[in-house]
Amino acid sequence: MKEKRRAPAVTSLPQSPQAEADHRVRRYALTMVIRTVCFLLMVLVQPLGWWTWAFAVAAIFLPYIAVVYANAGSDSTPSAVESPTAQLEAPRASAPDPISAEPDVITIIERHDDREAGER
Repeated sequence: MKEKRRAPAVTSLPQSPQAEADHRVRRYALTMVIRTVCFLLMVLVQPLGWWTWAFAVAAIFLPYIAVVYANAGSDSTPSAVESPTAQLEAPRASAPDPISAEPDVITIIERHDDREAGER
């Protein structure tokens, strides 16, 4: 008998190449906007101080970080596609424990008045 072909679950499929590329372009653009803001702050903030150097360092190194961050795509390891029709086998139920002849009785006394009534 021919085995039925199972459809993959949508939630286990990887992101489409177009959607992944769009996401990477947005990450790059955001990082470059931050770099532009750092460059403008470096030039415009007066008087010069340690923050000027911090903005300069950010403006210099953010392009490298933006390129590396944008080129880091999704995980390159292939993921197995899961079928929504596949089910896990339930473990076999074990035999219940035999019930003892006399069950344990636990008495909970919450108030002082109840304690006196329980002693009588």
